[in-house]
Amino acid sequence: MVKKMKDTKNSSVVISERRSFLTKIWFGIGLVALAEFVTGGISFLISSRKNDVQGVSTQIIEAGDITDFLPGTVTFIHEGNCYLSRLENGGMLAISRKCTHLGCAVPWMEERKQFECPCHASIFTSTGNVLKSPAPRALDLYPISFGQKKIMIDISSPIKRTSFAAEQLAYPQELG
Repeated sequence: MVKKMKDTKNSSVVISERRSFLTKIWFGIGLVALAEFVTGGISFLISSRKNDVQGVSTQIIEAGDITDFLPGTVTFIHEGNCYLSRLENGGMLAISRKCTHLGCAVPWMEERKQFECPCHASIFTSTGNVLKSPAPRALDLYPISFGQKKIMIDISSPIKRTSFAAEQLAYPQELG
């Protein structure tokens, strides 16, 4: 009987040591997770601050020659991840590819002459106006400028808008 008590005493010591060990492990894992969370939060705040400072500068891309874009066409500009829509009257819009509902990439459907969001089925015209919701507003625009027969798009400052208006069109100098 004395022998049995020793075994019970040893096993409770072992159980106590295991619990202590596991508690220390869980505490360590919790500290690592907390450190990752804090580091992630700090890096998010720092990167947001950098973006605000960068927003002051411009990032202008050259879309191509004015003559490369025929009236009545919509062309994807890879470098800017946007579309250049040239209307029949010669006016141009640099349209964001990002859906105003949840930010999905919106492709141009040439056969239907409209932008169609694959995520939630919003549909937009060639000017970026909403034809079918859930998108709450028209696609964003980027400012366009012209230089030596070239089209320049400032992709650093998207313009939020509710709908298309004729004054949003940019015209090459020979048409303006």
